[in-house]
Amino acid sequence: MLTWHTLGALRVSADGRDVTPTAPKVRQVLALLLARRNSVVSLSALTTELWAEDPPRSATATVQTYAYQLRKALHGGEDPGPGEPGPLVTHAHGYLLQVGPGECDADEFAHLTGLARTTLAGGDPAGAEALLDRALGLWDGPPFADVTPGPAVQGHALRLKELHLQAEELRVIAGLRLDRHRELVGELKEIACARPLHEWFQGALIITLERCGRRGEALEVYGRLSAQLRDELGLDPSPGLQRLRQHVLTDRVSTADLDLLPG
Repeated sequence: MLTWHTLGALRVSADGRDVTPTAPKVRQVLALLLARRNSVVSLSALTTELWAEDPPRSATATVQTYAYQLRKALHGGEDPGPGEPGPLVTHAHGYLLQVGPGECDADEFAHLTGLARTTLAGGDPAGAEALLDRALGLWDGPPFADVTPGPAVQGHALRLKELHLQAEELRVIAGLRLDRHRELVGELKEIACARPLHEWFQGALIITLERCGRRGEALEVYGRLSAQLRDELGLDPSPGLQRLRQHVLTDRVSTADLDLLPG
């Protein structure tokens, strides 16, 4: 059985053996086929991914060569026979990569995150938190971290990063509903530091600090965010964040204040 790892470095395993292709262009082809797994990817889409607007005259033949090299890598380096089944299927105008249920980490991540969202909505934050820990544990870096992406793979990676961000938000919500304020402070500080203009995470950090009795630090976070928004974007904090600041000042903060934050 093949397993496909995209949430970090691109890796392919066949029954525990690493069969990841090493050639950069072949890896680009594999990345696009994985991004559009179980769908036919046209030769023109592969050409654009590899060379953007400046493909060589031999682009079609070169893509076909890369596909052959990919098929060979997925067979453990052996030359596959013409009738030998495999995950890479040739179509009239392109290729399709067959990926089964549970074989790709991105599919497993999406499944666990969706299940966690339903679990949280059903009133089980502990169950949701456990599912989100499993989902986020599948990540070991940016998607396709060691692949030079073309436009399509780059767009797909951005989509995956957005889903990762949503999973982090859900995990914070679950943790706050479980009153894990002290455990969340360090994690939220790290996230907020990496995303200094992200109002939802900055607001969640403010709530968490205030619930830990650290009102001064909570107001410092608000002041720092307000200054950065003004200096870099010419904006004021959102009305929800301004209301949250008032709640900090009047000692009326609760986890319900998450609903005030832009998301």
